Amino acid sequence: MQLWNALTNGSSHGTLHVWAGEDFEHTPWRDVAADAHGMAAALRTAGVRPGTRVATILTNTPATVRGLLAIWLAGGAVASLPLPTRGQSTEEYGRQLTALCARLDPALLLVDDWIAPMIPEELARELPVRPWTPDGLPAPSGPFEPSPPGPDDLAFIQYSSGSTSTPKGCALTTRSVEEQMRIILHLTGGRPGNDTVTSWLPLSHDMGMFGCLLYAWSYDFDFVLSTPDRFGMAPRTWFRDMSEYGSTMTAGTSTAVYLAARAQGRAELPRGLASLRAAVIGAERVDWDTLAAATEKFRPYGLSDTAFQPAYGMAEATLAVTGKPWAQAPRSAVFDGSALVDGTVTEVDPAHPRATRLVSNGLALPGVSVDTGTPGTVAEIVVGSPSLARGYYGDPERTAARFPDGRLRTGDLGFTHDGELYVVGRADDMLSIGGRKIYASEIESAVDTHAQVRKGCVAVVDAGTAGLPRLVLMLEPQGRPRDFRPIADHAAAVALEKSGVALSECLFLPRGVLPKTPSGKIQRFRCRALLDEGRFDPLARVTFA
Repeated sequence: MQLWNALTNGSSHGTLHVWAGEDFEHTPWRDVAADAHGMAAALRTAGVRPGTRVATILTNTPATVRGLLAIWLAGGAVASLPLPTRGQSTEEYGRQLTALCARLDPALLLVDDWIAPMIPEELARELPVRPWTPDGLPAPSGPFEPSPPGPDDLAFIQYSSGSTSTPKGCALTTRSVEEQMRIILHLTGGRPGNDTVTSWLPLSHDMGMFGCLLYAWSYDFDFVLSTPDRFGMAPRTWFRDMSEYGSTMTAGTSTAVYLAARAQGRAELPRGLASLRAAVIGAERVDWDTLAAATEKFRPYGLSDTAFQPAYGMAEATLAVTGKPWAQAPRSAVFDGSALVDGTVTEVDPAHPRATRLVSNGLALPGVSVDTGTPGTVAEIVVGSPSLARGYYGDPERTAARFPDGRLRTGDLGFTHDGELYVVGRADDMLSIGGRKIYASEIESAVDTHAQVRKGCVAVVDAGTAGLPRLVLMLEPQGRPRDFRPIADHAAAVALEKSGVALSECLFLPRGVLPKTPSGKIQRFRCRALLDEGRFDPLARVTFA
């Protein structure tokens, strides 16, 4: 197949640069492929054959990159299980892995050494648990002939981040992945054999896997792979790496852009960012002020006004659905927030008391259809795409509900304005308080701008019982505030102004406590569960009469 030919082409010129703890490890793609062939022979001996599934927990290591290709060469389908998330206990994580593996029935489970102790004993007794390194696998038992999945065979099971529910396994064929590679090439203006992609995103997330690793691999780009931990400790490293390697493409979240720009400070980027053509920004609501401030921060280093590229995608569509044309500047528009909640699209002046600025997620990509219902109204976004998953693995009920007639009901709410897609929020984000509907994300985004609130660390849940609403806002403060009351009062005023609802309580949590996916999305359903179970130990509580 085209995909496997690209990934195993011995004449490729690109290089893989992987962060190995102290520095980057540099290996030509052709040598990565040769290593993967050796590991594939060992996997075949371990029972991986065409039609089998291999459960994996993907991390950003050199061994993981090689092992990923090795599974395909041996004929297996890769099942990417979730990494442990913030706020998740070892016992919870173990139960999640056990449930997912019971549905998958995999041939084995490949993990890093640091994850192995989290595997429940009962699961390890039923399923061989192996390290990613070849020395953890049996020696090859004979000649090896690669037999990767065919065009319509299952190639990858992408488990969703679990930001709104328990993880779902999106079943992707080789054809779906190949189509997505072509879509991303169009989105970013890619030049096969002549680009450099840089990423710190986890390979367990669709943006990191398909948007960066497989994209770079497929088109023989140089690929600079850092880690989420390194970015978290030093956000400045993202743009520094791009400057050092002359990167032309990257991907990340709006929150990550904010953190990187803030961390840059007065540090220099001697080699500049003039080569950066496409920085795809997605996975969460994109903030216009963040893009504007980051563009201003990095413009002296050569960053163009067109580099940031807001996009919309879903794991169920492999990845990208819409995106800003790479040569155009990002766009935004201002709407009546209250009208959006009521399902009506009304553009207003920025000075309007209920003004809400939304960033355009761009145009439908080649071969993709995006349906947002009647013009001028907010509706569920329905997608058709050549890279659509064929459903959720082992879950026919969810598949029937979300994939009717070969299209995807995304669960996201949005509208089309001047031909471009604007995403308002998820249907799951809509709360009904006293008969009034509100978007939790609208309040969260507004509170997020406060100087004493950590960016991307705000969640609103309805903790009411017996039909009585109780709106609780949870946040992680920035720094060490001496008085939490002014921050809480500001949040309450924002909730009243933006959505016309009153907060019942503001909960201030220690740094790193709010449950998040590895890509940084708040897991609101787990916030509610942890709150109900009394498992938060807050720094402070502020209640409102």
